[in-house]
Amino acid sequence: MEKESKPLVSVIVPVYNASSHLTQCLESILNQTYAALQVICVDDQSTDSSLEIMRSYAERDHRITVLTKQNEGVSIARNYGLSKAEGEYILFVDSDDWIELNTCEIAVKHALEGNYDVVMWSYIRERQGESHAKRIYDEDVAFERASDVQSKLHRRMVGILDAELFRPEDADALCTVWGKLYKARIIKEQNIEFYDIREIGTYEDGLFNLYFFRYAKNALFLNQNLYHYRRTESSSLTTAYNPKLREQWAKLFQILRSYIGKHQLGQNYSQALNNRIALSIIPLGINIVSSTAVVKSKITEIKQTITDKAYSDAIATLSMRYFPIHWRVFFYFARSKNAWGIYLMLMGIQKIRGK
Repeated sequence: MEKESKPLVSVIVPVYNASSHLTQCLESILNQTYAALQVICVDDQSTDSSLEIMRSYAERDHRITVLTKQNEGVSIARNYGLSKAEGEYILFVDSDDWIELNTCEIAVKHALEGNYDVVMWSYIRERQGESHAKRIYDEDVAFERASDVQSKLHRRMVGILDAELFRPEDADALCTVWGKLYKARIIKEQNIEFYDIREIGTYEDGLFNLYFFRYAKNALFLNQNLYHYRRTESSSLTTAYNPKLREQWAKLFQILRSYIGKHQLGQNYSQALNNRIALSIIPLGINIVSSTAVVKSKITEIKQTITDKAYSDAIATLSMRYFPIHWRVFFYFARSKNAWGIYLMLMGIQKIRGK
């Protein structure tokens, strides 16, 4: 590609109290081998030195735009960034993370050669000095037809099915907005935005991708680890007990259920949602055991979750055919309403994770 023909890539970086890692993040973006970048940093009313760091970089590099706003969460910050994006492609990078220096060059090259609406890639989990590559697919995968995008990507944003249940821990491995290069035209024409995370608790990325993949005609997955996801205490769902999480996820599930009905997406989508609801017992349970409540109260809350009609109905339809043995045991406890069994398994998960 000649320099003048290179399409502009808008890189959106939401920032909130990220001063300890922000320099590494910005250096990885600004030193890309692909230089046609618009870097939009959105400060969400940080109370540390993040804003000063961003402004310092902006003084030295004209490609950076620093926006400030009141603290409303990552969803609203990204939406603000999208409203200022001028590029033909959109790339999201979180301020705790960083990307390989040739990420944009590789992604744009493939996007142009195949005229792909979105190019995706895998990542490396970074935690306490340890790096672990995430396996999503074993090779590059091209989704050349709109029907493939719908059945394999759009539906997966609702939930996983059949053989995908062999690795339920990877249910949302494709659902992040980082690790993707999006064609901006689709986002702009369809007015795709992030749902307010304060209302749904998590999974704002998955909803964004659900809306995007509805209109994508093709997609490409690259079996390359181009993104470094730093798992910090602040990025973990289990950092602190969220007493509103079950209520927030009830709203999330209702949004998904309404979406399925509105677009008449059929039984596969409905079962995928049921699977998501059933699998959500795991992070909900981890949230519960992370609280400071006494054990008896934790057991009571777990019991309330697995006996709730929405969860018990979802568990009843969950196929355990593909599950590894430990997940079969977990959901056997869930089906039999054995809150103590679930509690002990969740404590084991916490121990393995070093919580």
